[in-house]
Amino acid sequence: MIRELSFIDVLYLLAATRWTLALTAIAFLGGGLVGLVIALLRVSGVAPLRWLGTLYVLVVQGTPLLAWLFVFFFGLSIVGVTVSPWIAAAASFSIYAGAFLGEIWRGCLQAIPRTQWEAGASLGLGFAQQLRYIIVPQALRLAIPPTVGFLVQLIKNTSLAAVIGFIELTREGQLTTATTFRPFIVYLIVAAIYFALCFPLTQWSRRLERRLHVAR
Repeated sequence: MIRELSFIDVLYLLAATRWTLALTAIAFLGGGLVGLVIALLRVSGVAPLRWLGTLYVLVVQGTPLLAWLFVFFFGLSIVGVTVSPWIAAAASFSIYAGAFLGEIWRGCLQAIPRTQWEAGASLGLGFAQQLRYIIVPQALRLAIPPTVGFLVQLIKNTSLAAVIGFIELTREGQLTTATTFRPFIVYLIVAAIYFALCFPLTQWSRRLERRLHVAR
């Protein structure tokens, strides 16, 4: 039954936004843990570990995010493993975020001049100590702005979870459109909510970049 778009529908869209934010938070946390491991593998002095990290990045970045969603949600069911949309989305986005955050942080680590590593080695510091006391504190200043920038992309990319039935903001917009037949207004509201989420983060990232003097 087609009905008129009402204020209640807007409230439903706002309520669905919390699942967008929840999925983003879980993906960012899971991806951050994976990305930290990948970044360390990529700067490791052990060649097989570097190759392993590189292989992970190439495979994940070379595969569409939709494919990962389909693999976890539809693919596992073929072998008799039933996965809920929530678990499938969380796993897919964590794997996806891990590859990109790993590359961001790897670039920040390698942006520190080699002389800093050599200075640490001359003091008798091991690889882990060099990272902890010398490299990471400097790389952190470089990493914050692009990490926040990727977080903005992650928020928008969660809309892809709608294809497996995960009811976040975009999926709720689809359901509202189906019942009100007002796609222009509904998706305009959806776009406004995404803008309200992403624009402050974008501005914050730019302020951080200026405050931390990243260009220097």
